[in-house]
Amino acid sequence: MSATLTTSDAAVALRGRRLSPALLAGTIAAALVVTAVLFLLTPLGGRVGFLMVGALMVGAAVAAVSWRVEGRRKAVNRMVTVGTYISMVVALVPLVAVLGYTFVRGFKRLTPAFLTHSMANVGPLDAGGGIYHAIIGTLEEVLLATLLAVPIGLLVTIYITEYGRGQLASAIRFFIDVMTGIPSIVAGLFIFAFWVLALHRGFSGFAAALALAVLMLPVVVRSSEEMIRLVPSSLREASYALGVPKWRTILSIVLPTAATGITTGVMLAVARVTGETAPLLLTAGGNTFIHVNPFSGIQGALPLFVFDQTSRGIDAAVDRAWAAALTLIFIVMALYIAARLLTRRNALARR
Repeated sequence: MSATLTTSDAAVALRGRRLSPALLAGTIAAALVVTAVLFLLTPLGGRVGFLMVGALMVGAAVAAVSWRVEGRRKAVNRMVTVGTYISMVVALVPLVAVLGYTFVRGFKRLTPAFLTHSMANVGPLDAGGGIYHAIIGTLEEVLLATLLAVPIGLLVTIYITEYGRGQLASAIRFFIDVMTGIPSIVAGLFIFAFWVLALHRGFSGFAAALALAVLMLPVVVRSSEEMIRLVPSSLREASYALGVPKWRTILSIVLPTAATGITTGVMLAVARVTGETAPLLLTAGGNTFIHVNPFSGIQGALPLFVFDQTSRGIDAAVDRAWAAALTLIFIVMALYIAARLLTRRNALARR
């Protein structure tokens, strides 16, 4: 019995004193009360301000009480833990707020008629109209941009990871990094000067796809490069030991192993360009009628539709803009889910 008590006491001594749940809850409640009093007696106000100040007060109070009860080491650990949770909440709140507000404003206008009609012959003050023409334009332009950027991006990635050595590979990486920071309006201006003006091709959905492909290319290359470098060298060496040539090893071993990460990178690139507006203004032109040929004539798109409707300043147009923005979010989510399911199915098939 005494041996058991001695062991228990030793364990307690090793763990040290700890904050009880009641003391922790009381500290948090006291910090929130102090924050409320501070907001009542000072010019501070607003829900967001209360949440921010309250989070800081809770973190400081928990750290101070922990320092007093548990010591410096555990107090620092609690302070870092609380800071981590606060940072997570601060990062999630804007995302949830944007998605929630867009859903609330856009869902009431999102009807089957809105999705299956265009803005043809709809006046600026009319409440009708839809985004069918813009959906077609967005899907075609993003699809063409993906077909252009992904194969080229993967070939560039394979070169700089599997074949490229020396200054040429370093120069390619440097230019890819530079392209990553190019503003979208610059890509649109380049295609406008080269394709629309110099080659006299005019506005079209394909011109918009070229501008979007310029923006997608560095994202695809950079994300794919990181994923391919994570493939273990032992897999390549085992393939070479069996007499498999290098190009076959890349196609059969390296790329399938990195397929999940590559798919994620491609979807990030697609998500980035799907909502771009500035390049489309300079290349697609915008159209309120249904135009299914992306290689000839001006074409509409969802970002252009949102920009046009919000610039009108009337309630009906703004409601249409929110519904179009919500549709754009749904399209990106659907593409991402479809890509993940396809990648998972291929992974299960290889097993």
